[in-house]
Amino acid sequence: MTAILPIVPARESAAPGWRDHLAVLGVLWAALLLLFRRDAAAMAAVWWESSTFNHCLLIPPLIFWLVWQRRPELRRLAPAAWAPGLLPVAAGAAAWLLGEAGSLALARHAGLVLMLQGAVVACLGKAVSRGLAFPIFYALFLIPLGEELVPPMQTVTAQIAMALLRLAQVPAHIDGVFISTSTGYFEVAEACSGVKFLIAMLAYGALAANVCFRAWGRRAAFLAAAIVVPVLANGVRAWGTIYVAYLTSDNSFAESFDHVVYGWVFFAIVIALIMAAAWPFFDRKVDDPWFDPAALQPPGAAAGPGPRLVRVAAAAATLAAAPLLWSAAVASSGTVEAPDFALPEVPGWRRVAVAGRPWQPTYAGADRLRIGRYRDSAGHEVDLALAVFARQGEGRELVGFGQGAVPADGSWAWTADAAPPPSGRAERIFSHGDLREVWSFYRVGGILTGSPAAVKVETVKVHLVGGPQRAVALVASSAEPGARPVLAAFLRALGPVEGLADRAAGLPGAR
Repeated sequence: MTAILPIVPARESAAPGWRDHLAVLGVLWAALLLLFRRDAAAMAAVWWESSTFNHCLLIPPLIFWLVWQRRPELRRLAPAAWAPGLLPVAAGAAAWLLGEAGSLALARHAGLVLMLQGAVVACLGKAVSRGLAFPIFYALFLIPLGEELVPPMQTVTAQIAMALLRLAQVPAHIDGVFISTSTGYFEVAEACSGVKFLIAMLAYGALAANVCFRAWGRRAAFLAAAIVVPVLANGVRAWGTIYVAYLTSDNSFAESFDHVVYGWVFFAIVIALIMAAAWPFFDRKVDDPWFDPAALQPPGAAAGPGPRLVRVAAAAATLAAAPLLWSAAVASSGTVEAPDFALPEVPGWRRVAVAGRPWQPTYAGADRLRIGRYRDSAGHEVDLALAVFARQGEGRELVGFGQGAVPADGSWAWTADAAPPPSGRAERIFSHGDLREVWSFYRVGGILTGSPAAVKVETVKVHLVGGPQRAVALVASSAEPGARPVLAAFLRALGPVEGLADRAAGLPGAR
């Protein structure tokens, strides 16, 4: 009797060097996460606590899955440490240092992710990194990025909703992010801006574009649809809520309708429609290889030598540690304790008690915050606020998300920017029918500005090379119909803002 056994193809053995290179990469990653544990923990906390970034919790397992899918091709490549891979590590270290100097968590988080990505490139080499190009790129979605889009997305959503209301012949008036109809006022609030869904959809769109398509043109078209369609859909959702309220004359019903539609139904339908429309154009087959190993590295190539791997990893760790040491060395440079102070006397204006709807800007972490109301002989009223930071740091920023003219209690909401005064910034805020104009001036380092970007740049400068560490916000506001000339007259009487800010901060030699 002859036994016939099935012929099982021999499993192709992995190229040499993988165990050592992965071990060193693991040690380097552990060192980076230990050095920057504050930022790693802060990122994880944002993923867990912020509904905008809950999807980031799925990114690490998705990256692992993407790497695992490429395992058959990766086994045919020999890893070799690659010194040019230190460039992204250095870039990440520089980004982290700028973020630390500018109290910008986004830059620190981006810097940490870039250092982790660079560690892969440096330790595993050029060929392996090209094979892992998309999983390495996809790690960028770990960065909690996108909340800065909330104000423009509020405006876009409101404009789309208003255009659809006009098409539906619904009488309505728009003022920034507020839309009024015969039913009442509707605010396109931060939670209604659609940013949460847009950020998650961008991560999903990038993943689907890579997994489902091979042609770059199709990938780009799908990703564009994944960005544009949710923006348009969110405008339709906002319009639908207002339209339901108009038809039913019941705002509470419209609000409950909006919560159900926005949370579960509408955007699930949007995702399904995008995928259904793209399905006929999928051009990646299930068994298609992710890349051609022979095109990335000659077959039979040897793994990189161990001593070079150790040197490259050590260089990466040194580059990562350098900004920590520099930041610690200049941490206390130029810091002056913020003294107590009183609001100034303004010629032609007198202090009066605050009446009407209360307003107070938000400056969390300020060492001193004073606010008062002034009235001139004609009865015009202006509120003046001074916020002083002896030194900016984490949770103590002059400008940032949630800081500024809008109170933290939610009683007022930003509606639009206005023409800025010289060296200042102008905004309009709204609360239950009351409109208020706010002028903000920031004194940091050696400049007076109304630009948040300029504040960040100057803060980075003084934190890196030294200089006055104090940061002051002077905010003047009026709720009168003709607020701009009233504010201009008040500021002329107040005198130079720079001198007042420096005196409030206790800066030596301030005039």
